[in-house]
Amino acid sequence: MVDPFVFDFLSQLKANNNRDWFNDNKAFYMEAKASFEQSMQHFIDMVYAVDPSVGVLTPKDCVFRIYRDTRFAKDKSPYKTNMGGFVAKGGRKSSLAGYYLHVEPGASMVAGGSYCPPADVLKAIRKEIYNFADEYKAIIHDEKFTRVFPQLFEDKLKRPPKGFPKDFEDIDLLKYKSFAPLHFASDSELIGEKASAHVRSIIEVLEPHNSFINRGILAEEDEIVL
Repeated sequence: MVDPFVFDFLSQLKANNNRDWFNDNKAFYMEAKASFEQSMQHFIDMVYAVDPSVGVLTPKDCVFRIYRDTRFAKDKSPYKTNMGGFVAKGGRKSSLAGYYLHVEPGASMVAGGSYCPPADVLKAIRKEIYNFADEYKAIIHDEKFTRVFPQLFEDKLKRPPKGFPKDFEDIDLLKYKSFAPLHFASDSELIGEKASAHVRSIIEVLEPHNSFINRGILAEEDEIVL
């Protein structure tokens, strides 16, 4: 699934996160980048096979830049120490729920859903959960889902979100700021012959969740157009 060469590059970059080292090792980076893009194409193909609603995509549509935006960051390290890509209809900038592959030595993950969506998208997701709470709970409480994604989400509001009744039985679900299931993966889980099957199994568990979330987002968009 992912070539160990990519992990090697990222490990060395973490130990030498400066422009001089990066420029001196540009060929190393380009080879690692090309290798990761091959892995990303494989990931895209697996996602499409499970969830064709993402449409036809290429690594260029999905892969994030390795260069960090340090303008407002305390950490001025110029480069990310990971490679990642987000697969959703429209690519990495999509407002829809999708599938995320993150490769980082000791901190890799296969994740997805909707992470820190803008206010209008977040409201649409909450509205869908409010209207179909039992359906959503059946997805996130499914045995396979809880095994693959043992921790639900992080970052919750302290108070119920505006526009929803405070006495709603499942109000805690509406307090989340993101709806992004996350599966931490060891380096070994992403390397070797068994990696593809493992990653695909995660995608299959994630698909019902994403489809539910996207149904709400798209329904809200249709209402706005009408």
